[in-house]
Amino acid sequence: MILALPFRTLRIRIGNFCGKMIGPFITRIVGTKLINPDGQKLRDSGPAIYVTNHTSALDIFISIAICPYGGCGVGKKEVVRIPFFGWCYWLSGHLLIDRKNREKAVASMNKLSKFVNDKKLSIWIWPEGTRSRDGKLIPFKKGFVHLALATGLPIIPVIFHGAHKRWPAKTMQFYPGEVRVEVLEPIPTDSWSKDTIDDHVTEVRKIMGLALS
Repeated sequence: MILALPFRTLRIRIGNFCGKMIGPFITRIVGTKLINPDGQKLRDSGPAIYVTNHTSALDIFISIAICPYGGCGVGKKEVVRIPFFGWCYWLSGHLLIDRKNREKAVASMNKLSKFVNDKKLSIWIWPEGTRSRDGKLIPFKKGFVHLALATGLPIIPVIFHGAHKRWPAKTMQFYPGEVRVEVLEPIPTDSWSKDTIDDHVTEVRKIMGLALS
């Protein structure tokens, strides 16, 4: 019943609340200990666009556990096929985009930009678009830069150290241990331009790559 509420902002915040129960539960089930020394820093940082590396299905559950209230996720439309979780993700008001249809994806992100600005929300996104198997960054999609240009929100990189070792990509094998969350300094975007989109993608990827090295 809660997920059927007509107020999207309320559904997102309720989804954030539920994520703070579901996320830690799943991480414990698979034997992962979450080390998050920057938790308060993250909670005090929004509104912003949070970008994180993506190496494991575990990333999703860590993200919903630590995402600040008012954080709207952006995921690929295939997420909705995941029983229960995918349905709740979509009904909670988060955005699902069709990566194979650029026009639809851009239109969806434009609508999201207006929505988060109007409601003073944040965005949580994985710029790689898919999981890296070895823990190293793969090429970034440009969607997060378009969102930054449209909203003027700062970029805050969030790094998950070691998630690929705990739950390797595209497997159901779990290896107990720690995953450390590192929240980097905000990257201002108010001077960014459409003419230099590739430069901004490179800048953010370089900063995140250095943190992972």
